[in-house]
Amino acid sequence: MNKPKVCIVFTGGTISMTVDEQMGAAIPTLSGEQILSMVSNIDKLADSEVINFSEIPGPHMTIDKLIELKKLIQKKLNEPGITGVIVTHGTDSLEETAYFLDLTIQHMKPVVIVGAMRSSSELGYDGSSNLAAAVCTAISEKAKNRGVLVVLNNEVNLASEVTKTSTIALNTFQSPYGPLGAVDANDLILYRDIAYRQYIDTDRVERRVDLIKAVLDMDGRFINYAVDSGAVGLVIEAMGRGNLPLAMVEGIKYALSKGCIVVVVSRCHSGRVFESYGYAGGGKELSDLGVIMGGDMRGPKARLKLMLALGKTRDREKIRALFKEENYNL
Repeated sequence: MNKPKVCIVFTGGTISMTVDEQMGAAIPTLSGEQILSMVSNIDKLADSEVINFSEIPGPHMTIDKLIELKKLIQKKLNEPGITGVIVTHGTDSLEETAYFLDLTIQHMKPVVIVGAMRSSSELGYDGSSNLAAAVCTAISEKAKNRGVLVVLNNEVNLASEVTKTSTIALNTFQSPYGPLGAVDANDLILYRDIAYRQYIDTDRVERRVDLIKAVLDMDGRFINYAVDSGAVGLVIEAMGRGNLPLAMVEGIKYALSKGCIVVVVSRCHSGRVFESYGYAGGGKELSDLGVIMGGDMRGPKARLKLMLALGKTRDREKIRALFKEENYNL
């Protein structure tokens, strides 16, 4: 019986790092082949094709690299002999890369993103066990048609939900709704189903989208500066249910008057924004002004979604529907 075959695309990150003795800090040094060699017995489950895409830490990922990575993954998914694609990635921006790929790739075969919280020079290196769990996920029939999955610490989360919550914990990637499943005894166990997925059919990305976080007594200076600097989209991490300090409202009005698309999400860790409050700066007033309410999204993912949406259309109502209607695609 032929074993399934996975393509593993190595991009760098802590999973590929060792501590440089002179520097006293971790840097990417390991190739994909070296990392894979640490995963004992994985060849008994699946054959692997290794692609060394890059050797960069998470913060060095760029939109250009994401577009290149997306095209590579699509090409490999379309190969009949490939069961699924795994991408190793730095955890700092892993959730953003995973969500970008989830929005732009539509394929039944699994795409799994994996990383590590400890370098291979540290005790308890988690890279090899995480990669093993990613392979178990990618070859599972239950992983098909689930979109992009994030696998660390034997937990499987949806790219559309997952967030890095701790700077050191091995179970740092968490979803407000709990994990989709787990890898147990080399098998993918699912706890729940997927409510919905969205797809944006575009290779164009509007880069002039900024993210601004609202804090106590903040005014509209950052908003005005962003708009005057050429921003065509803004994501505002507002307070609570989607409310802003009074002095920020004039900045919102200015952005809208210049044709800028403004999306409001919450700076809270969970819950959605809503037009609950009617006072000046409240969510109801912002919505009435023309601001798009971003549901239960957090800022970094909402920014990526808006960048992709604006790469496809400038129609405010279509973009509003993309953020409001769960099954709406562009």
